[in-house]
Amino acid sequence: MFTGLVEEVGKVVQVRTGKGNRFLEIEAAIAKGLEIGDSVALNGCCLTVTVKDKRSFTVEAVGATLKQTNLAKLRSGSRVNLERALALGDRFGGHLVQGHVDEVGTVRRVERVSGSWKISIRTQRQSGRFLVDKGSVCVEGVSLTVASMRPGEFSVSIIPHTWENTNLEDRRAGDRVNIEYDLIVKAVQRHLDTKADL
Repeated sequence: MFTGLVEEVGKVVQVRTGKGNRFLEIEAAIAKGLEIGDSVALNGCCLTVTVKDKRSFTVEAVGATLKQTNLAKLRSGSRVNLERALALGDRFGGHLVQGHVDEVGTVRRVERVSGSWKISIRTQRQSGRFLVDKGSVCVEGVSLTVASMRPGEFSVSIIPHTWENTNLEDRRAGDRVNIEYDLIVKAVQRHLDTKADL
């Protein structure tokens, strides 16, 4: 479980492919505190540490993960949002994030709006039922608030601190971004769907 509060922006230093999987070596300060088998959210996708040293760690993304996320696009030099799994008793600052990407959306616009930034993202039309105005959504592993929504699109507002301390400042129109919808909203919607089927 994660919170969507990015601890560090790491850098991909090597990408290897084997048997349909991708091995991503990430250079980051948090590598010092990781152990083999730990879970790390990389751009919002929960992956397992398979190799580590003091300066970097490696995770393996299987074929199913590569199809469900934008991780196949990562190259050496790519900047990635990182968050270690939440420990029992930690302070909880973002929202409940599982690290299971629901959808890969497409950035439509990035705008500067009175001291902040607004990113509009195109999604599948049916995904709107998992969004609540002023509710939470996780984009590239960052816990954000839904600023506006319409069929097939939503936007988020990003304060300067988040902009400067995540890889969202690298995003441009046309980029593909990992999206995880709010767990509570998904659970409620599943309940409503089940009741409707009775």
